[in-house]
Amino acid sequence: MMPPQQIKHASKGFTLLETMIALAVLSIGLLGLAGMLADSLAYMNGSQANFIAQQKAEQAVEAIYTAKYASNITWSQVSNNSVSNPQGLFYSTPQPIRQPGTDGLVNSINDDTAPLDYILLPGPDQMLGTGDDVKELLGNYTRTVQIQNFNGDANLRQITVTVTYSTGRFNRTYTLVSLISAFD
Repeated sequence: MMPPQQIKHASKGFTLLETMIALAVLSIGLLGLAGMLADSLAYMNGSQANFIAQQKAEQAVEAIYTAKYASNITWSQVSNNSVSNPQGLFYSTPQPIRQPGTDGLVNSINDDTAPLDYILLPGPDQMLGTGDDVKELLGNYTRTVQIQNFNGDANLRQITVTVTYSTGRFNRTYTLVSLISAFD
Protein backbone atom coordinates (compact mmCIF):
# COMPACT_ATOMS: atom_id res chain seq x y z
CA MET A 1 0.00 0.00 0.00
CA MET A 2 1.20 3.49 -0.85
CA PRO A 3 1.50 6.25 1.60
CA PRO A 4 -1.18 8.99 1.22
CA GLN A 5 1.35 11.64 0.18
CA GLN A 6 2.33 9.82 -2.99
CA ILE A 7 -1.16 9.26 -4.48
CA LYS A 8 -1.62 11.45 -7.53
CA HIS A 9 -5.09 12.27 -8.64
CA ALA A 10 -5.60 12.58 -12.40
CA SER A 11 -7.77 15.57 -13.25
CA LYS A 12 -10.79 14.78 -15.33
CA GLY A 13 -13.05 17.29 -17.13
CA PHE A 14 -12.47 20.52 -19.05
CA THR A 15 -10.13 23.31 -18.22
CA LEU A 16 -11.27 26.91 -18.36
CA LEU A 17 -9.24 27.46 -21.55
CA GLU A 18 -10.91 24.54 -23.34
CA THR A 19 -14.33 25.83 -22.32
CA MET A 20 -13.57 29.35 -23.63
CA ILE A 21 -12.37 27.96 -26.98
CA ALA A 22 -15.51 25.84 -27.33
CA LEU A 23 -17.72 28.86 -26.55
CA ALA A 24 -15.87 30.98 -29.14
CA VAL A 25 -16.34 28.32 -31.84
CA LEU A 26 -20.03 27.95 -30.92
CA SER A 27 -20.53 31.74 -30.97
CA ILE A 28 -18.97 32.07 -34.43
CA GLY A 29 -21.24 29.30 -35.72
CA LEU A 30 -24.35 30.89 -34.21
CA LEU A 31 -23.47 34.32 -35.62
CA GLY A 32 -22.99 32.79 -39.07
CA LEU A 33 -26.34 31.03 -38.80
CA ALA A 34 -28.07 34.24 -37.69
CA GLY A 35 -26.52 36.14 -40.61
CA MET A 36 -27.65 33.48 -43.06
CA LEU A 37 -31.17 33.57 -41.60
CA ALA A 38 -31.30 37.35 -41.93
CA ASP A 39 -30.13 37.18 -45.56
CA SER A 40 -32.66 34.48 -46.44
CA LEU A 41 -35.50 36.45 -44.84
CA ALA A 42 -34.48 39.57 -46.75
CA TYR A 43 -34.25 37.57 -49.97
CA MET A 44 -37.69 36.01 -49.41
CA ASN A 45 -39.07 39.44 -48.56
CA GLY A 46 -38.03 40.50 -52.06
CA SER A 47 -40.37 38.01 -53.74
CA GLN A 48 -43.06 40.69 -54.07
CA ALA A 49 -40.54 43.03 -55.70
CA ASN A 50 -39.49 40.24 -58.08
CA PHE A 51 -43.13 39.63 -59.03
CA ILE A 52 -43.62 43.36 -59.71
CA ALA A 53 -40.51 43.41 -61.91
CA GLN A 54 -41.79 40.41 -63.86
CA GLN A 55 -45.19 42.04 -64.38
CA LYS A 56 -43.68 45.37 -65.48
CA ALA A 57 -41.45 43.60 -68.03
CA GLU A 58 -44.45 41.69 -69.39
CA GLN A 59 -46.46 44.92 -69.51
CA ALA A 60 -43.88 46.52 -71.79
CA VAL A 61 -43.80 43.59 -74.23
CA GLU A 62 -47.59 43.24 -74.30
CA ALA A 63 -48.02 46.97 -74.96
CA ILE A 64 -45.65 46.72 -77.93
CA TYR A 65 -47.49 43.66 -79.30
CA THR A 66 -50.87 45.30 -78.87
CA ALA A 67 -49.84 48.55 -80.54
CA LYS A 68 -48.12 46.73 -83.43
CA TYR A 69 -50.88 44.24 -84.15
CA ALA A 70 -53.68 46.79 -83.66
CA SER A 71 -51.89 48.93 -86.30
CA ASN A 72 -51.45 51.82 -83.88
CA ILE A 73 -47.72 51.95 -84.70
CA THR A 74 -45.73 51.09 -87.80
CA TRP A 75 -42.94 48.51 -88.05
CA SER A 76 -40.34 51.28 -88.25
CA GLN A 77 -41.62 52.68 -84.94
CA VAL A 78 -41.06 49.32 -83.20
CA SER A 79 -37.47 50.23 -82.47
CA ASN A 80 -35.29 52.31 -80.20
CA ASN A 81 -35.22 56.05 -80.71
CA SER A 82 -31.81 57.41 -81.68
CA VAL A 83 -30.17 60.01 -83.86
CA SER A 84 -29.84 57.42 -86.63
CA ASN A 85 -33.44 56.23 -86.10
CA PRO A 86 -35.69 59.16 -85.11
CA GLN A 87 -38.85 57.15 -85.93
CA GLY A 88 -38.23 54.66 -83.11
CA LEU A 89 -40.58 55.10 -80.16
CA PHE A 90 -38.64 53.48 -77.32
CA TYR A 91 -35.82 54.72 -75.13
CA SER A 92 -32.88 52.33 -75.03
CA THR A 93 -31.60 53.60 -71.68
CA PRO A 94 -32.98 52.79 -68.22
CA GLN A 95 -36.08 54.83 -67.50
CA PRO A 96 -38.18 55.19 -64.36
CA ILE A 97 -41.27 53.02 -64.57
CA ARG A 98 -44.01 55.47 -65.46
CA GLN A 99 -47.68 55.08 -66.21
CA PRO A 100 -48.36 54.68 -69.92
CA GLY A 101 -48.35 58.02 -71.74
CA THR A 102 -50.79 59.26 -74.33
CA ASP A 103 -49.86 56.49 -76.79
CA GLY A 104 -50.56 53.67 -74.32
CA LEU A 105 -46.98 52.40 -74.59
CA VAL A 106 -44.44 52.21 -71.77
CA ASN A 107 -40.84 53.44 -71.99
CA SER A 108 -41.76 55.40 -75.09
CA ILE A 109 -40.65 58.90 -75.99
CA ASN A 110 -44.13 60.17 -75.08
CA ASP A 111 -43.87 59.18 -71.41
CA ASP A 112 -41.60 61.95 -70.13
CA THR A 113 -44.37 63.80 -68.30
CA ALA A 114 -46.34 60.73 -67.18
CA PRO A 115 -46.39 60.17 -63.41
CA LEU A 116 -44.48 57.33 -61.80
CA ASP A 117 -46.32 54.04 -61.81
CA TYR A 118 -47.46 52.50 -58.55
CA ILE A 119 -49.05 49.43 -57.07
CA LEU A 120 -52.09 49.55 -54.85
CA LEU A 121 -51.78 47.87 -51.45
CA PRO A 122 -54.51 47.25 -48.89
CA GLY A 123 -54.70 49.88 -46.16
CA PRO A 124 -55.23 49.43 -42.41
CA ASP A 125 -58.44 47.45 -42.94
CA GLN A 126 -56.42 44.87 -44.98
CA MET A 127 -59.04 44.96 -47.75
CA LEU A 128 -58.11 45.99 -51.27
CA GLY A 129 -60.57 48.27 -53.05
CA THR A 130 -61.59 50.37 -50.07
CA GLY A 131 -60.91 54.05 -49.44
CA ASP A 132 -57.87 53.46 -47.23
CA ASP A 133 -55.77 51.67 -49.89
CA VAL A 134 -52.15 52.80 -50.15
CA LYS A 135 -50.34 53.70 -53.37
CA GLU A 136 -46.74 52.48 -53.33
CA LEU A 137 -44.71 54.31 -55.96
CA LEU A 138 -42.29 52.23 -58.00
CA GLY A 139 -39.50 54.78 -57.63
CA ASN A 140 -36.76 52.22 -57.04
CA TYR A 141 -37.48 50.42 -60.33
CA THR A 142 -36.09 51.21 -63.78
CA ARG A 143 -37.00 49.58 -67.08
CA THR A 144 -34.88 49.32 -70.23
CA VAL A 145 -36.32 48.32 -73.61
CA GLN A 146 -33.78 47.19 -76.21
CA ILE A 147 -35.09 46.39 -79.69
CA GLN A 148 -32.86 45.02 -82.45
CA ASN A 149 -33.12 42.93 -85.57
CA PHE A 150 -32.91 39.23 -84.79
CA ASN A 151 -30.11 37.36 -86.60
CA GLY A 152 -29.90 40.08 -89.25
CA ASP A 153 -33.54 39.57 -90.34
CA ALA A 154 -35.20 42.96 -90.98
CA ASN A 155 -38.66 41.39 -90.48
CA LEU A 156 -37.97 39.90 -87.05
CA ARG A 157 -36.93 41.88 -83.99
CA GLN A 158 -35.85 40.86 -80.54
CA ILE A 159 -37.30 42.82 -77.63
CA THR A 160 -35.26 42.67 -74.43
CA VAL A 161 -36.90 44.28 -71.41
CA THR A 162 -34.75 44.62 -68.30
CA VAL A 163 -36.22 45.75 -65.01
CA THR A 164 -33.70 46.73 -62.34
CA TYR A 165 -34.70 47.29 -58.72
CA SER A 166 -33.44 47.10 -55.18
CA THR A 167 -35.00 45.29 -52.28
CA GLY A 168 -33.35 45.63 -48.92
CA ARG A 169 -29.62 45.46 -49.50
CA PHE A 170 -29.98 43.41 -52.68
CA ASN A 171 -29.88 44.88 -56.19
CA ARG A 172 -31.73 42.67 -58.62
CA THR A 173 -32.46 42.49 -62.33
CA TYR A 174 -35.27 40.75 -64.18
CA THR A 175 -34.90 40.29 -67.95
CA LEU A 176 -37.56 39.21 -70.44
CA VAL A 177 -36.66 38.43 -74.06
CA SER A 178 -39.27 38.11 -76.79
CA LEU A 179 -39.56 38.30 -80.57
CA ILE A 180 -41.93 40.32 -82.76
CA SER A 181 -42.55 39.96 -86.47
CA ALA A 182 -43.22 42.59 -89.13
CA PHE A 183 -46.06 40.42 -90.43
CA ASP A 184 -49.57 40.45 -89.00
